[in-house]
Amino acid sequence: MGSIAFSEGSSSDIVGERLSRCGQDDLIRGLTAVVTHLHQVVRDVRPSAGQWRAAVDFLTEVGHAADERRQEWVLLSDLLGVTALVEEINSQRPKGATPNTPRGPFYRADAPRLPLGADICLDGKGEPLGVSGQIRDLDGQPIGGATIETWQANPQGFYENQQPDLQPEFNLRGVFQTGADGRFAWRTVKPAGYRVPDDGPVGQLLGRIGYPLRRPAHLHFLVRAAGFDTVTTQVYDPADPDVHEDAIFGVKPELIGDFRPHRDPGGCHLWSLEFDFVLVRTRPGNRRTGDDTTCMQKL
Repeated sequence: MGSIAFSEGSSSDIVGERLSRCGQDDLIRGLTAVVTHLHQVVRDVRPSAGQWRAAVDFLTEVGHAADERRQEWVLLSDLLGVTALVEEINSQRPKGATPNTPRGPFYRADAPRLPLGADICLDGKGEPLGVSGQIRDLDGQPIGGATIETWQANPQGFYENQQPDLQPEFNLRGVFQTGADGRFAWRTVKPAGYRVPDDGPVGQLLGRIGYPLRRPAHLHFLVRAAGFDTVTTQVYDPADPDVHEDAIFGVKPELIGDFRPHRDPGGCHLWSLEFDFVLVRTRPGNRRTGDDTTCMQKL
């Protein structure tokens, strides 16, 4: 007696009150916010019962398309800008520091450790690219002993773990450690941009409405150093035609690389990229940034 009847106007309040009786931790507060906004979306869109079942069927298909090699939920988060928004909220840094971008689904924590100067292209296919730079702090001081991981697509726009039968194991990925001068260098090949997977429910839905689904050419980096915030980021090729409309909203002015063409003594065409990473010292009580096991993973 005396309880509010469930109705269109009271629905989120009633569910929210029921959740509040379970406690007040972060999970419950998050669920309450989701309920509030989801119920408002339903009130705004006013789907029929059939349309709502179709939406549930779509989400079911997304779940079925998620496995250890492919994460369709993460693709949905990425393409709707949610992943980028989470990064913005959790990795705010002062001017001059290297910004974060989404890690993507193709990261592998078991990539091999390699000596500086190694070649991470294991099949010899593509235009040679020399990558070098320095890891330093905001005062310009080098950070020795920092770890830098890299992974990238090949010249056809595919990562090694997308093509386990076509590319060598660990192709175009490696882990390096800087010397006392904070510098790093390795050899690779110039990556290509690509269309995000569109053979699953997310790509099919967004492709049907003409939503942008291409990513510009880029290299992934994950930089760690004791006492500093971890940086997970990407460096982009400014010559790629899709650099101004990245499907996952990762491109920032600070992350545009300078890919320079050269010719070796034999006349062969090659490229170089020099890029410095600027890290911020971790402050007590700061959220972890860029080093959490991310649930935001395509590209």
